[in-house]
Amino acid sequence: MYDLNQSLFLRALRRQPVERTPVWIMRQAGRYLPEYRKTREQAGDFLSLCKNPELACEVTLQPLRRFQLDAAILFSDILTIPDAMGLGLYFAEGEGPCFTNPVQDVKAINDLIIPDADSLDYVMKAAKLIRQEMPQHLPLIGFAGSPWTLACYMVEGKSSRDFKRILKLVYTEYEAAHMLLNKLAISVSDYLLEQIKAGVNAVMIFDTWGGILTPEHYQNFSLHYMQQIITRIKAQYADIPIILFTKGGGQWLEHMAATGCEALGVDWTCDLQSARKRVGDKVALQGNLDPAVLLSSEQSIRKQVEKVLASFGHGSGHVFNLGHGITPDVPPEHVAVMIDAINEFSPQYHSR
Repeated sequence: MYDLNQSLFLRALRRQPVERTPVWIMRQAGRYLPEYRKTREQAGDFLSLCKNPELACEVTLQPLRRFQLDAAILFSDILTIPDAMGLGLYFAEGEGPCFTNPVQDVKAINDLIIPDADSLDYVMKAAKLIRQEMPQHLPLIGFAGSPWTLACYMVEGKSSRDFKRILKLVYTEYEAAHMLLNKLAISVSDYLLEQIKAGVNAVMIFDTWGGILTPEHYQNFSLHYMQQIITRIKAQYADIPIILFTKGGGQWLEHMAATGCEALGVDWTCDLQSARKRVGDKVALQGNLDPAVLLSSEQSIRKQVEKVLASFGHGSGHVFNLGHGITPDVPPEHVAVMIDAINEFSPQYHSR
């Protein structure tokens, strides 16, 4: 039986020595792959794909068949929790995620029920199946949206440019905002604990919209609730690595590193070298190639990969990734170029 703790990805998260820098890609199972588009068509729509464990397993495995990746990420969506709360999630063409019943007043927040395990059982069935079917030597990453990010979508009813509704709630209904976030922190903790029971080997919290907050509000409305989740997970599964990712959160890395997580995702607006100096040996770092680089030439991709590796520098504690999710217009062969470059250039940063 293979010891997953010896995988490059988990060793890097724990800042243990590795032979080369491990790599996985946010949204690695997605629309840039023709085989994914075919499976999604078979499912009928995105949400049906998420809720079909066999097809969710299939699309999780597709990038592993194509590329030399060092981890798989469970195929799902961050909005499964609000959907299980009865908000009526659907995906509108050209608009992205929308809710039929957004949270529009304090009464709606009061009425929100924390989902039971059965309502999200399809995710756990997918996780168990993926863990069974995927290569035994690779770890499986579970994930959830942060309470703040989920609240943004739930209150706005869809994605937004300015998030005026949720920010108004924060400024005018302080206690109601905290009630909403507390319910979500409990729900996310329950959800991630169930994923761990189902077989995931690490978890990642996606705080997509934490970067829109003031420093004070980031601490109170985003980081505080992610800290609650981390504390609860660690109380039951001390050895499960947790990756925290706040898009646009480079100014708060020290505070994020103090939560007890193992690693921080870093987007492309943050310099890896300075990030590493700031967090010291507290956490590993994940990132941070600009996804747009994958739309450029082979020569440019190789050059930018080299720059990211050089920026982190020598030693352990780096997981190569994009600074955010891969975009649907990226040619799959460009991903292969990136991975080949990582495998070619990274060993020199790990030699003694």
